[in-house]
Amino acid sequence: MKKRHTEEQIIRILREAEVPGVTILEVCRKHNIAEQTFFRWRNKFGGMEVSDARKLKDLEAENSKLKRMVAEQMLVIEGLKEFAGKK
Repeated sequence: MKKRHTEEQIIRILREAEVPGVTILEVCRKHNIAEQTFFRWRNKFGGMEVSDARKLKDLEAENSKLKRMVAEQMLVIEGLKEFAGKK
């Protein structure tokens, strides 16, 4: 079963693993996640605060929106070039 975790939950889980005497394996078992998932999260969210993670999520959403807009404009430009070339 796939579970979704919020940025706040991910950062809290990463903070738990930073406590001395607690192993990453224990944290992964406690939260029912794979070690690979933990390390992927640590690469992405390591050292971040919750506000930083929210900003990152907003920037990723804006980036994907802008990429879609550029792709649509490229299609329009290609269509106009094709239309102008037929004359």
